[in-house]
Amino acid sequence: MIQTVILLCVLCALIATFVLRESARRLNLSALSSSVPEEFVGIYDADAYRRSQEYTKQATRLGSIEDGFGTVILCLCLATGVFGLLDRFVVGLNLSPLATGLVYLGVVTLVADLVLATPFSIYSTFVLEERFGFNRTTGKTFFLDKCKGYLITAILGGGLASLIILFFNAMGPAGWVPAWIGIALVTIGVMYFAPSIILPLFNTFTPLEDPELKAAIEDLAQQYAFTLEGIFVMDGSRRSSRGNAFFTGLGSRKRIALFDTLINTMTTEEIVAVLAHEIGHWKKRHIVKSIMLEMLKTGLLLFLFSCILESPVFFQAFGIATPSVAAGLIVFGIIYQPVILLLSFLSNALSRKHEFEADALSAEATRHPQALIDALKRLSVDNLSNLTPHWFYVMLNASHPPVLERIQRLRSMI
Repeated sequence: MIQTVILLCVLCALIATFVLRESARRLNLSALSSSVPEEFVGIYDADAYRRSQEYTKQATRLGSIEDGFGTVILCLCLATGVFGLLDRFVVGLNLSPLATGLVYLGVVTLVADLVLATPFSIYSTFVLEERFGFNRTTGKTFFLDKCKGYLITAILGGGLASLIILFFNAMGPAGWVPAWIGIALVTIGVMYFAPSIILPLFNTFTPLEDPELKAAIEDLAQQYAFTLEGIFVMDGSRRSSRGNAFFTGLGSRKRIALFDTLINTMTTEEIVAVLAHEIGHWKKRHIVKSIMLEMLKTGLLLFLFSCILESPVFFQAFGIATPSVAAGLIVFGIIYQPVILLLSFLSNALSRKHEFEADALSAEATRHPQALIDALKRLSVDNLSNLTPHWFYVMLNASHPPVLERIQRLRSMI
């Protein structure tokens, strides 16, 4: 009855990871402070601060419901053998091995999105975000975004899944090596072409026209030999009132993109400080390091996946009679979930370290740390950010350090 033991262990692990995430959320709510932190006195009035805390509470509540619902549905599917029933149905269609695998993965992905993700995304966008004044997405835009997302998933996700299925079917466990190489090449290709092919499917990018801001950004880029394909303004206000800035692309196709909402709310000095932070990630080679770590992680996962494929008992525990590459991807994805949670402690810690380093370079590049401090404050207030997150919640979930910690470090550089 080893299959029953494995199934019970997986169910317990899934429940335990939910309990851990929920505990972090509860601790985070307990850390909410009723008084405005001294650093934000005069910037956050009492009413706006209470509103930010209410937003945190409601967003946390929604996250708890979504996480709990997803955990319950997944556990029920495992306990009732749904994945095995679907496998037998798809195999019964008598398609080729590749087509059988793609249909299986496509059905699981589509149903999971429609049942587990989309309803909560709709509520978050049109109820929660609307209630707090963030949402500017129309029903038409939401629907078109979904369709475009499905199309990209079908092309890229289907392509990557095809590589994995073909290589493992042809080479057995050794297929993880060429699959790893193929995924790495596709990933780098997507990052290179995303600014000109993928991102414009969702947003309009127009060249920055403000001569003062453009000159300041070009001076900053020249200072650090940061070659650019261009500086663009993105119509972020089509979907949200939140502001942001980022650079995307690789090599000569790097672009800086500014949300139009950011330009409308920040001074030139503040925007340059934010972009100096983004360039700091490039200068400190955080992007390269992140890509390399992800590639190593992908290779390790594919190797572990090859081991799962050689263990029919894991498939039998999920009610799948005959092991296959596609079903194995689902089995492995479920088994690996608790491990992802534990690894998030390490990946988030590294990300927070990178954020501090990028902040430091911004302060060095602009010679004016106060500009980034002012920008961080403005973003925090505009986005109703939680200023006092619990340390355990930060360790488990946050890729960025708490804003008060970032400001404290920047102040030490003044």
